[in-house]
Amino acid sequence: MRVVLLGPPGAGKGTQAQIIAGELGVPAISTGDIFRANVSGKTELGQQAKVYMDAGDLVPDEITVAMVKDRLAEPDAKSGFLLDGFPRTISQAEQLRASLADLGDRLDCVLELVVDEDELVRRLSGRRMLVDGQMVQRDDDKPETVRHRLKVYREQTAPLSGFYETEGMLARIDAIGSVEEVTARALAALDGCGRPSAG
Repeated sequence: MRVVLLGPPGAGKGTQAQIIAGELGVPAISTGDIFRANVSGKTELGQQAKVYMDAGDLVPDEITVAMVKDRLAEPDAKSGFLLDGFPRTISQAEQLRASLADLGDRLDCVLELVVDEDELVRRLSGRRMLVDGQMVQRDDDKPETVRHRLKVYREQTAPLSGFYETEGMLARIDAIGSVEEVTARALAALDGCGRPSAG
């Protein structure tokens, strides 16, 4: 199966991506991992991306899409993949569709983890880390920062939900509950997208 996982910061995407990909027997592919692999591997795309990253700028779509396309062409992704954190915009979604068509593939399903915004703020601003023996809050987890991150998500990435809904690929998942409960809902939704049944 070829799956995209959408959801705002704090929805539990990273956790669910690993579990669902494991259940499907496909690689979980995050853009963060792709960037790190290209930069550390000093690939041509990685070196181009590093210029933007070092300047604190967003890496342009054409570089990001090219990296993702290269990753999806690798042997372990031939039988499927789960994309986490990509696409982030409708433009990227359209480029992803074209890239997959070039590879003779298409997406099977888009899962959107849905969580109430107040719950997201509570989750994210509740995170702490240990520094010099003290539990402290990360700057990007302060409530006002969290609300800003959610606003950026709403403006840039949330429109993907409507885009994939009109394509008939979107399944919304209630992401409130235990990790196991959310995973069960996601896998049930994938069954509806034509996931081959186990066994």
